[in-house]
Amino acid sequence: MSFPKNDRNFRSESGKTFHVESGLDGPRFSDAIAAAMLIEWGQTPSALKEIGRITRTNERTVRNWVDGRNGPSGENLVALMRCSDEVLTTVLALCGRHDLVPASSILSLRPALVRAVNAIDRCQGRG
Repeated sequence: MSFPKNDRNFRSESGKTFHVESGLDGPRFSDAIAAAMLIEWGQTPSALKEIGRITRTNERTVRNWVDGRNGPSGENLVALMRCSDEVLTTVLALCGRHDLVPASSILSLRPALVRAVNAIDRCQGRG
């Protein structure tokens, strides 16, 4: 039995790392993003489905991301960064932009502060 011509190609074992010249020689991209996704969502089936809904990709693709076999494409990475502070922070760190991490954290506080102010208003009979 022969394999079809359009069969899946084998994955390279090396993975993508950052160039040493850039001063950003660190973890593989796919491993760093996988770690951030695990922190944000975990590895439960419902988490994989949620990530699939966010990025509009199938569950097998998401599992490959979470397992660190592959990394998301640019379009999917932007969708993940939009929904996950952990992925955003990881990408900023991979870029060497540690100075922007506090700014991203401050912006994510706004919804929590709005909820807190609304709760205070309800307790005081204003809401």
